[in-house]
Amino acid sequence: MAAPLMALREGESAAAAGVLLALFALTQVFLSLPAGRYVDRHGLQRPITVAVLIAVVGGAAATVWPEYWVLCGTALTCGAASGLALIALQRQVGLLARDATELRQVFSWLALGPSVSNFAGPFAAGVAIDLFGFRAAYGLLACLPLLGWWVIQRVQVPAVAPRPAADEVPSAWSLLRQVQFRRLLLVNWLLASCWDVHTFLVPVIGHELSFSATAIGTILGVFAIAATAVRLLIPAVASRLKESVVVGGAMVCTAALFGVYPLVESPWAMAALSVMLGFVLGAVQPMIMSTLHQITPHDQHGQALALRAMAINASSVLMPVLFGTVGAAVGAAWVFWTVGGAVGLGARLAWVHLKPPANTPGMQGL
Repeated sequence: MAAPLMALREGESAAAAGVLLALFALTQVFLSLPAGRYVDRHGLQRPITVAVLIAVVGGAAATVWPEYWVLCGTALTCGAASGLALIALQRQVGLLARDATELRQVFSWLALGPSVSNFAGPFAAGVAIDLFGFRAAYGLLACLPLLGWWVIQRVQVPAVAPRPAADEVPSAWSLLRQVQFRRLLLVNWLLASCWDVHTFLVPVIGHELSFSATAIGTILGVFAIAATAVRLLIPAVASRLKESVVVGGAMVCTAALFGVYPLVESPWAMAALSVMLGFVLGAVQPMIMSTLHQITPHDQHGQALALRAMAINASSVLMPVLFGTVGAAVGAAWVFWTVGGAVGLGARLAWVHLKPPANTPGMQGL
């Protein structure tokens, strides 16, 4: 939040601020695969330490030299660091689970982290900026990874089976030859695009309807709250859930909500739709992660997570540009309806093709 806000206040264009936001995701597009291989070889502690060092350097540089081009470098380093750390954490959490039910539970708990940070990060940065200026916000950005490193050092990592030598592990691209894995990536990409559509176009529609900034922020805020709430609920009912049913149902519900979204003109009605969409999309990530760990080989979990991260971050870089272009040409409503239609048509992929077999490569390693 601080970097694009400072760029705008310093007289940079909206496009320049958009570049800053895109750079956070851009690094992960290119570095996710090497990061996945590194995590598969070294586990949790070493990748987290490397990620913390990269993030601290990036945050410290912005604190000392708060210039636009330095902020671009900070965006690249922090994006790379968060991508590496997330792959390491996701892989380790998957190893802690003993069966499919526990996979759903642990990934629901892990997904709470980004949900909470969506509130804590902007709030803390805003307070720091208002009280002490932008340097304080960047200093906070440099210090928070150190707290994460301190916590990780106290995590007891269970012993795992010896890893094959690097030249014995199949290439990450071999995963793409698995039909089920390709279908999972497609479903994940469709749903991630829905998240991007909502985040990007709600302010556009709100502006067209003359909503206040507070109203627009509230609509986006209740979406995040609902996504957090459903992730708190999933661990309690994980044993009764099936990944294919939850993801397929989420796709149908998202298509229906996207069909209605552009038709409402009241901020209260839009907030209600945002809550429902938050519940629906918030339930998806734990199910996707559980399925991914069940259908991929144990010694390629890091690479599988990396391919997923590449697809999502590439979407986060390109889709806002596409949505903005199409929305300007034909209107935001048509973007909602087109993406909603694609997601609805893709629901059959989830219902029929995302059911992990009883004995899958990933589950054999649990």
